[in-house]
Amino acid sequence: MLPVTSTRRLAIGAAVAATALGLAACSSSSSGGASSAAPASSAPAASTPASSTAPVASTPASSAPATTGTIKKGLVVYYIPKDTNNPYEVIADQGGAAALKELGGKVVVSSGTADTAAAQIPSIQAAIQAHADAIVIAGNDPKALCPALGQAQAAGIKVVSFDSDVTCPNHLFINQADTKSIGTSEVDLLAKQINSTGEIAILSAAATATNQNAWIKYMKEQLHKYPKMKLVSTVYGNDDPAQSLTALQGLLTAYPNLRGIISPTTVGISTAAQYLQKHKELKGKVTLTGLGLPSQMKPYVLDGTIESFELWNPNDLGYLAGYAAAGLASGTYELKPGATFSGGKLNNYTILAPTADTGPSVVLGPPTVFDKSNVEKFNF
Repeated sequence: MLPVTSTRRLAIGAAVAATALGLAACSSSSSGGASSAAPASSAPAASTPASSTAPVASTPASSAPATTGTIKKGLVVYYIPKDTNNPYEVIADQGGAAALKELGGKVVVSSGTADTAAAQIPSIQAAIQAHADAIVIAGNDPKALCPALGQAQAAGIKVVSFDSDVTCPNHLFINQADTKSIGTSEVDLLAKQINSTGEIAILSAAATATNQNAWIKYMKEQLHKYPKMKLVSTVYGNDDPAQSLTALQGLLTAYPNLRGIISPTTVGISTAAQYLQKHKELKGKVTLTGLGLPSQMKPYVLDGTIESFELWNPNDLGYLAGYAAAGLASGTYELKPGATFSGGKLNNYTILAPTADTGPSVVLGPPTVFDKSNVEKFNF
């Protein structure tokens, strides 16, 4: 597959500025005047995303009419991100809050500070106790969350996963971009920058993260196109800056001839870029790419620490998940292939048939490549 070109543009809608890391542990915040949900402690409500002046492209949404029906007012949707310290997750949750506000409902954000299923299960239980209408979750483990999510479904709560899928039945997955294209394009980006030659490594998030493992699977397949590139190691930083730094330093020590690193996680790539920026002796020796937030990666692109990276708009991802959850909870469409629902400002989406790796799903759209030519045009 050819690499994604840098001329693509995300459908920005309402993009947001990068969000600080310091959210409270096990936080729970609400949008639209909702109270904090037990058992998590209170955290600041998500701010309204700022508008963007970046060019807007059409989304890959279906032009077919969405299933007719009325969204119920006063819906309560629990957003359970991988953790509350990741700026990417915060931006996605803000998108969900914006969607539910438009629909007359509210979002409650609740999760832990570690990328584990155990940290998310109390939030699922809190949603059940609060009689929530829907749960939107980025799964830290594809299977371990299913018993708790099954209890939520038995209580009448609709389940939507986004960003990182779960293998539980009867839920819709909001895929940020085509899984295969993310994995293959990451390898293509790095190959272009290192002349398709040398030892490379992957700095991932959690070893159990569904999305990371799916992308890595396709990265490994794509490497068959580049026989002179050798994957020497895959390490995990668990979307924690300190752990990501330790994993990075371990790679550089263990593989002194390392030529490139792919980090398909916003925490990992920003941590690695910061380290490479400070250690000038590595400039031109170790090449970094991956998935990052333009707001975080901008200085590293402009000073030459990193040439290019990819991502989609996480605010749009959360926004689309909000509309999908509200529609399911209101019964405006059925969870079956071919059914359509409104994605608000993102137009209509049609549910794709299940595959060997994924259940019923929709795809937000293709990723965008960011480099010096466009990174300053995006504010999320």
